[in-house]
Amino acid sequence: MFVIVPVALAAVYSLYNWNALGPLERFIGIDNYVRALSDPLFLRAIGNNFTILIASILIQGPLAISVALLLNRKLPGRAVIRALIFVPYVLAEVIAGLSWKLLLSPRGGVNALLEAIGLGDFTQPWLANPDIALWVMFSILTWKYLGFAILLMLAGLQGVPEELHEAAAIDGANWWQIQTRITLPLLGPTIRIWIFLSMIGSLQLFDMVWVTTKGGPVGATNTMAVYMIQYGQGQYGYGSAIAVILFVISLAVALVYQRFAMRRDLAGSFTTRVR
Repeated sequence: MFVIVPVALAAVYSLYNWNALGPLERFIGIDNYVRALSDPLFLRAIGNNFTILIASILIQGPLAISVALLLNRKLPGRAVIRALIFVPYVLAEVIAGLSWKLLLSPRGGVNALLEAIGLGDFTQPWLANPDIALWVMFSILTWKYLGFAILLMLAGLQGVPEELHEAAAIDGANWWQIQTRITLPLLGPTIRIWIFLSMIGSLQLFDMVWVTTKGGPVGATNTMAVYMIQYGQGQYGYGSAIAVILFVISLAVALVYQRFAMRRDLAGSFTTRVR
């Protein structure tokens, strides 16, 4: 009712030129899909989604693992550090987005800080520069969601038996060898689950981008979901086509990843009834 039916209805609406004010009469076939896939702005939005996806895996993943390994050790103030790292994740996206929008404005706190410490030459309109806007947005996303990744990795580290570390240390293994040959392989299922969640979140990214830049400047931070809202208002047939494309891309990525990366993790998830 809440997934299959809406997806099916969106697929039907996408075949019409429909503004939601009247009956479905103007059937246009796949014209909405052709229009979307030939629009450079939408193609750029797809590219932005996949750029954020790849950057999340290559940058956020190693960073989260490194911080989790550090916080898994006995450190003074470890509980406070964990709480501070997790605070950005529990903030509402609207609050976080508006806060960074104000901080990164031309007269915001970031530029004021750079000027105060003698780095005024580096001040610029961070979210209005098309050359760096996407990476600034990625930095905001990293600040927002890194805490969740760290918390997930810490939870996975609790399942690594301490006896294995002690046995390896007795055999002469150093800290780096213990982490690379024992901890990380046993952390593999947690890492693969986080990658799966990060991929889906990157493809469906909307709220933080909408609050901070609305896809600007000139589409530099646009995503598929933001594009759908911008260009689907009053053109619900076209907006539905964008939604279907987003759904198909997300489903394809999820199925491929599950098939090749999570096959071992899902091997015991299904059982066969014996007659």
